[in-house]
Amino acid sequence: MVAVLQSYIAGRWVGAKPAQALRSAVNGAPVASTHAESVDFAEALHHARSVGLPNLLKLDFQQRAAILKALAKHLNDHKEALYAVSAHTGATRNDGWIDIEGGSGTLFAYAGVGGNDLPSGNLVHEGPAVPLGKKGGFAGTHILVPRRGVAVHINAFNFPVWGLLEKFAPTFLAGMPCIGKPATATSYLTEALVRSIDQSGILPAGALQLVIGGTGDLLDRLEGCDVVTFTGSADTAAKLRVHPNLVKQAIPFNAEADSLNCAILAPDVTPDDEEFDLFVKEVAREMTVKAGQKCTAIRRAIVPRAQLAAVAERLRNRLATTVVGDPANDTVRMGALASHAQARDVAERVAELSRGAEVVYSAKDGFSPVGAGVAEGAFFAPTLLLAREPKNHAAHDVEAFGPVSTLMPYDDLDEAVALAARGRGSLVGTLVTRSPATAAQVVPPLAALHGRILVLDREAAVESTGHGSPLPLLKHGGPGRAGGGEELGGVRAVTHYLQRTALQGSPSMITAVTGEYLRGAKLRESELHPFRRHFEDLQVGDSLLTHRRTVSEADIVAFGGISGDYFYMHFDEIAAKESPFGKRIAHGYFVLSAAAGLFVSPAPGPVLANYGLDTLRFVKPVGIGDTIQARLTCKRKIDRNRKDAKGVGQGVVAWDVAVSNQDGDIVASYDILTLVAKKT
Repeated sequence: MVAVLQSYIAGRWVGAKPAQALRSAVNGAPVASTHAESVDFAEALHHARSVGLPNLLKLDFQQRAAILKALAKHLNDHKEALYAVSAHTGATRNDGWIDIEGGSGTLFAYAGVGGNDLPSGNLVHEGPAVPLGKKGGFAGTHILVPRRGVAVHINAFNFPVWGLLEKFAPTFLAGMPCIGKPATATSYLTEALVRSIDQSGILPAGALQLVIGGTGDLLDRLEGCDVVTFTGSADTAAKLRVHPNLVKQAIPFNAEADSLNCAILAPDVTPDDEEFDLFVKEVAREMTVKAGQKCTAIRRAIVPRAQLAAVAERLRNRLATTVVGDPANDTVRMGALASHAQARDVAERVAELSRGAEVVYSAKDGFSPVGAGVAEGAFFAPTLLLAREPKNHAAHDVEAFGPVSTLMPYDDLDEAVALAARGRGSLVGTLVTRSPATAAQVVPPLAALHGRILVLDREAAVESTGHGSPLPLLKHGGPGRAGGGEELGGVRAVTHYLQRTALQGSPSMITAVTGEYLRGAKLRESELHPFRRHFEDLQVGDSLLTHRRTVSEADIVAFGGISGDYFYMHFDEIAAKESPFGKRIAHGYFVLSAAAGLFVSPAPGPVLANYGLDTLRFVKPVGIGDTIQARLTCKRKIDRNRKDAKGVGQGVVAWDVAVSNQDGDIVASYDILTLVAKKT
């Protein structure tokens, strides 16, 4: 008797009666069944709002980032159990690596995003602040805060682990509880993932819930502060987008839909070039990895008409060497489709695509999956079609979500771009070329139609992650048919789950709200140098106004000798007089160095290191005889909850530095970033 999958609702596992049987994609044997019991979505949402949300908001961005890192480590430690379940989906070990370790890798990436790019607390000052009055008493800026709602993530069948985690990571980081709904066909793997997460005890209660089966009245119960994301077919995305309650409540809806992605071989590439083989390899890989069940797979291979025969021959030869069968067999390089229903769907789509196209490679070329019991599996032969007159071919409208691609010839680059455009918006496109000029010509019009573009040549190939690999720090999504949404993209993904608000007020009030000093706000000056204060004792607004220093010709000469910078503006009296400044001026970096000499407290103390400058601007020139003075102010504090090798805690402090001249005019402005020790 197979196991009955359970939903994880309100902190408990729900479901005991079997409903829909789920079969192994490899041999057709039953793997599990969904549960027959209905999920109480009112309870699920109440739990998310009353338990999950308060628990998440007790933590700040930095603490939630640390939890993501701990969860990533846990999943890596228990990955083999997930690989064992993943095999039933038809995935090879490499396919599983993309899904399982790609998922934990995304958690690691967002732990880094939170730790490095987000502040302490639960408010992001997006900035920059802008003055809204002439006297400096009124300003405006933008802030980002948690939405205080629930995120519902509806996922496709092809990546049961990564699909959940790549949405969960930025959602959790943003302080939003999440309800995940995986596609039923492979939900047994997602359930195994969530069980492992639950058993770890790492997540706060209510942070993550799981729905096995349908969504019932879940979408009807959502409110304006909630968010819905979807990954799957363009048709389903279109239906969900106009769900009456989502429209009525203006609930943000993000879709990442399957698209008819393309790869273009540029006319400068010949069969003798390394790039030619790179193109063939990329198309073949995207046909066979995950058995072509990737929203980013290459569905249209657009090639110069003169190279059509050569590309077709090399692709055919490469596909002929691909061993298909049970992933447990070490020789297998392509597994099964995720379900028997999916195999039937792909067969129907291939029949549509075959009208008006030639078959270059298919099951007729000797398709025989290897392994015991594979006759009952959901295997499908790699299928390469050729549309010699591609302008109106079905491949621009019909997607076979499996190991299927269509070759299309073009006569010039304008036609190649036009063929790409017929896909009506894609997640990703690849241009294979040796010519920078070709890349510069083709990428801009392609960019209007694609969420991501890979320009592939022999130099990039050394480290390229490939056409079909979304990366945590880059946007995943695309216009038009691809859904019009965005996922991933580093901190961008986190901001999708935060509310952006314009904030107006005095500099002092904006400083109090954002926790970030805005010039013009009230300062706290004391006899103790700010660099003598430990992280806990520093307050935003702690400030030091330094003594003054008059710049001499000797300073400029000495700095030129030390730096080797003999630019004419510093040393040529005649040329300097003819310049817009009308005189010799000091090096900008001398001004920075002199300012450091004014505000640095030289003895050992809590400030451990200066690791960079931000927002540096040289506002006005400093000439011989000018007198400069610096104001150093604690601008921002970030507690990253880290300790050094001796167990001493550290925090990051950004200092606002304003260097002014004898007239009170600012001559240089910048932020200094420092590591500051805690008391313990």
